[in-house]
Amino acid sequence: MLDSYRRVLARPGAFAFSSAALVARLPISMVGLGIVLLVEERTGSYGLAGTVAAVFVLAEAAFAVLHGRWVDHFGQSLVLPIAISVFGAGLALMVLAVEQDWARVWTYVFAAVAGASLPQVGASVRTRWSHLLDEPGEKQTAFALEAVLDEVVFVVGPVLVTLLATGWHPVAGLAVAVASGVLGTFAFAAQRRTEPPAGRSTQTSVRSPMPWRLVLPLALVCLTLGALFGAAEVTTVAFAEEQGARWVAGWLLAAWSFGSLVAGLVTGAIAWRSGPDVRLRWGSAAMALAMAPLMFVSSVPVMAVVLLVGGLAIAPTLISAMTMVEQGVPSGRLTEGMAILHTGIVAGVAPGASIAGFVVDQSGASAAYAVALAGGVLGALAAQTARPGRRMA
Repeated sequence: MLDSYRRVLARPGAFAFSSAALVARLPISMVGLGIVLLVEERTGSYGLAGTVAAVFVLAEAAFAVLHGRWVDHFGQSLVLPIAISVFGAGLALMVLAVEQDWARVWTYVFAAVAGASLPQVGASVRTRWSHLLDEPGEKQTAFALEAVLDEVVFVVGPVLVTLLATGWHPVAGLAVAVASGVLGTFAFAAQRRTEPPAGRSTQTSVRSPMPWRLVLPLALVCLTLGALFGAAEVTTVAFAEEQGARWVAGWLLAAWSFGSLVAGLVTGAIAWRSGPDVRLRWGSAAMALAMAPLMFVSSVPVMAVVLLVGGLAIAPTLISAMTMVEQGVPSGRLTEGMAILHTGIVAGVAPGASIAGFVVDQSGASAAYAVALAGGVLGALAAQTARPGRRMA
């Protein structure tokens, strides 16, 4: 099974840029949870913590497509280092505002600055793979590899930020997130040999149109699944605290991601007979189904098992969505197209996290898992509207 992955990683420069992108993406899984842990520790309110985290991800969603457009036009080596530098400064100031008990508006302002400047490394690395590889089967393997690495990020990140925040200092997890993001992004951007050429979408007099009939339904699917992710993350932290083991929240989220990692590895090694649109519909339905038992679980070990099984649907679903974009979006706007899907995910995380946080404050963790279930059901319905496209340029 691993031969498929060896072939794509054997391409010159592939292992180096994929490894750097892995480190650069750690903040994605650490910052939201780190904000929740820090703000709740300092204020005692999950509702407020979820709101600050929501501001961060909403700002990221608002600027993600613009980041993708800038990367396509100006190039990864120019845009990414500037973006990650602003991100680091913004997050550091947000932490200072919380720790020094500044007026609450500054916490929101700096959280928004950090979110708005978070670079689109995930979209950039997939665009780099699309530029490097020609064979569709190899591209699917590469996308599956990146989905697996995404899950590695979501296995390591939540555990790391939780252990640092609860076992050392509430700020420690966010500090490590900034350091990994800055180092990884600079290392990724420095690899110019494999970088796609900048300005591909403006080299002709007519800019290639975005196939919105393909992209918008996929973005809607990602929006609803993002709500599922955001709600499940905040609720799982609250569930662990209700069980008297707040430190175990990271491990529970890691179990969820580990299930996705395993499924992603298998997905990349299989020559699928069904199209990505079919796999998207089945995968999103399975994600919704996996959320149903969570509100009835009252044991940490049982919750870990249920989340592990539920995670099996995540990577195949997202790989299918990314494959549909790669096949149908013009190459000169590919980073932008993938950023639109990422925008959908993070835009969904914000309301999912906020609503779940307020439900936790009012009714407890078990009731709040219903928010994740609702997101999954909406995602399964939205997936029925997604149809494959064909690249025009």
